[in-house]
Amino acid sequence: MAVLPILTFPDSRLRRLCLPVTGIDDSLRALAADMLETMYAAQGRGLAGPQVGVLLRMFVMDVGWKEGAPSPQVCINPEVLDASEDVVTRTEGCLSIPDVACPVARPAEITLRWTTLDGVVLQERLSGFAATCAQHELDHLNGRLCIDLLDEPVRFAASSVLAAMRNPA
Repeated sequence: MAVLPILTFPDSRLRRLCLPVTGIDDSLRALAADMLETMYAAQGRGLAGPQVGVLLRMFVMDVGWKEGAPSPQVCINPEVLDASEDVVTRTEGCLSIPDVACPVARPAEITLRWTTLDGVVLQERLSGFAATCAQHELDHLNGRLCIDLLDEPVRFAASSVLAAMRNPA
């Protein structure tokens, strides 16, 4: 396993629509293991393919590992089948946008369907932080970043922080 470099904003690959995974093989399993190792090393809870320069519809997440309850998941070709009308706003961080916290409103619950590394199709109702994390990672697969979901004044403030990070005095 290896820790992969994480792309950071404004890398254009973060804005690309990812292609479906068409087959599960040893190279995809190795990529998933590397993505999990990268996510843990970066202290993240989720990581999507485009964040490591792989433009495939795949993400990894583990929402419980920081609390001592690891449950790593690899989600291949994920899709949201249903989302609750109830919305919750949580502060989201992103490994590709370091040091920027984004208050994002998202459905409180979703039904997610994905394929595992064993080729099994799973469907699960996610709530709480798991729902938020899955939606955040799925956004990456569609070329969308959490800063895109901010109100205009908050997005402007976040953009100013990002510009300062890219061009230190």
